[in-house]
Amino acid sequence: VQLQASGGGLVQAGGSLRLSCVASGRTFRVNTMGWFRQAPGKEREFVSAITWSGGVPKYADFVKGRFTSSINNAKNTVYLGMSDLKPEDTAVYYCAVQLRYAKWRQCSLESVYDSWGPGTQVTVSS
Repeated sequence: VQLQASGGGLVQAGGSLRLSCVASGRTFRVNTMGWFRQAPGKEREFVSAITWSGGVPKYADFVKGRFTSSINNAKNTVYLGMSDLKPEDTAVYYCAVQLRYAKWRQCSLESVYDSWGPGTQVTVSS
């Protein structure tokens, strides 16, 4: 499965963006889609995850209430809606796909994901 994320850009604090991640290839194998981010000088961290069937998403505590994950299976696309953006949200955002079985509580772990997109830059100015 190949992934391509888009929708990043420059936005002022308090603004909104919506990231998209299009999956192609053997999407019937997808269990979960995840979003991670990596800020300059920091390790990559979990942001959100959603099952391919569109179950209730999981979010990192620092984005709860501000970010929303959704999925459009007809378009093989996962979205990350981001609102009330803060300068600390500045990072490269990556989508990832989990093909192997894993427990849902592991969805925040990078190790359960099998394929990663190239990332899209989100910059939030103060």
